[in-house]
Amino acid sequence: MPRFSRIFPTASIGAYLIALTAVIALPLIAFVIFLMIRLEAQQREILNSETEEDARSIARSIDRELADAGTTLRLIANSPELQGGNLQAFHGRTQRSLSGTSRFIILADAQGNQKLNTRVGFGEKLSAVSDRQGMKTVLEEHRAVVSNIIFGATSRRWVFNILLPLTPDYAQAGSVLILTQNADDLQRLISTESLPAGWSVAVLDQTGSVVTSTAARPGERGPFAPGAVELMSGVSGTIEDVGGNPRQMYGYARIAESSWKVVVWGPISSAQANIIATSRDLIIGSIALLVFGMVITYLVGRQLRVPIRQIAEMAERIGHGEIVPPIETRITEANQIAIALSNASFDRSQAEDRIHLIMHELVHRTKNIMTLIQAMMRQLARRETSMAEFQRAIGERLQGLGKSIEMLAQEQWQGVPIHRVVALHLETFVETFNRVDVCGPDIALRAEAVQNLGLVLHELATNSVKYGALSVPDGRVVLNWSVSVDDDPRLTITWEERDGPAVAEPKATGFGTTIINRHAAASFGGHVQLDYRPQGVRWSLTGPLRMFERASGDGPKDRV
Repeated sequence: MPRFSRIFPTASIGAYLIALTAVIALPLIAFVIFLMIRLEAQQREILNSETEEDARSIARSIDRELADAGTTLRLIANSPELQGGNLQAFHGRTQRSLSGTSRFIILADAQGNQKLNTRVGFGEKLSAVSDRQGMKTVLEEHRAVVSNIIFGATSRRWVFNILLPLTPDYAQAGSVLILTQNADDLQRLISTESLPAGWSVAVLDQTGSVVTSTAARPGERGPFAPGAVELMSGVSGTIEDVGGNPRQMYGYARIAESSWKVVVWGPISSAQANIIATSRDLIIGSIALLVFGMVITYLVGRQLRVPIRQIAEMAERIGHGEIVPPIETRITEANQIAIALSNASFDRSQAEDRIHLIMHELVHRTKNIMTLIQAMMRQLARRETSMAEFQRAIGERLQGLGKSIEMLAQEQWQGVPIHRVVALHLETFVETFNRVDVCGPDIALRAEAVQNLGLVLHELATNSVKYGALSVPDGRVVLNWSVSVDDDPRLTITWEERDGPAVAEPKATGFGTTIINRHAAASFGGHVQLDYRPQGVRWSLTGPLRMFERASGDGPKDRV
């Protein structure tokens, strides 16, 4: 930034206002271009969504038509005349029931020969079924199928078939029952009224050939845009033909009753004609806004020049440590800044005093911790141990002390509930944590009590895991505390081990014993009782509640 600022000369705010009016057009024009791009992207997303939904809506209509045709075919297949082999009666009844519709029934044998066709009279000579592939599929897979578009040998028109295999009960009548329908009859199910101008709809069969289309001339059939059809994977979606002129968008949806597809397509430009008008309005509006903004910026800049100088003088005085009064200008925001600076000068003075008190408190806390660590190291150094044992012993205890300090720091040295202190130090021994029963009222411990009690609990748990009840699978520990109700309340904490190995009083005491006896008694001004009972160690500490509990005035916040 300093190097960049060197290219600007030192000048008054008036000179820079003139430069500002010259360059303000650039971000406005860029903003208009950005808005146009965003608008086009949003319109394209909407067009994609609407095109896909149009295709899905038409696909649902075609799907209902095919489902209805399939239902009709199954109902006709249950005709008693067909099951009884009376084909002439079956032909007459079916022809009457389908009169007025564009659907016809064909009965064929396993070789594909037509045995009857309701398009013509019964007994007329019929050719083989045109849909050889459909016949092969239905006979091999024994399920109803929807054929591709075919040119009917009898109807001499483009048709599609729904083929249904007949059970052996119908063997004397035929093997396959076919409902055939003119492809152009599906035109009534597709509409372009809701589509942009110049857009079309087509129904494609499994091979991608056009079954019917709003863009096709009567009788025109053929493959539909092979390159586009290959990209139409999935149930539904949209694709764009980036190489076309004009650029085309295709929305497609698969028809559930078959592998047919419905495709809605058309030029993107016709669907986004309104973007051009919107872009024109944005350009005109941006030019008007540019002119208006240049005038307003110049006038506002003149009003800002004097207050800026006055506020700069206030800031300079604050930098020298002065408490400054607010100034009054003709600009509301400048007055607010002046008031904020005045308040900041007063807050800075108070903050400096507060920092001094906090630093004093930090030094006090640090000295206490260092004293505790030094005492710990002196006690451990007195024992006849190797350097490795000394490092391990001091490391374990520093880790426990560190947890207490971290917990106090999270609470801003305001004290910690005793339940949380117990849980934190016992969870270190996670494999035995569920064998410690904890019970007692919740008490907010003062900072010193958190550190000292944490050391004691760590030693008790460590000794129990190594030698006591927690060293065997069935051993348990009961940790409880209670408060006496009298004029000088006292807190009693008891650690009692059960179902552990046999216990005997040690011949020599180590640093851990010093911590749980003398250090605990001295830290809390109380009395410690340690019993090495055969069934397990029992340790208790009784001291004045005030040595444990945090008072309302404790903590750095209250002393500041």
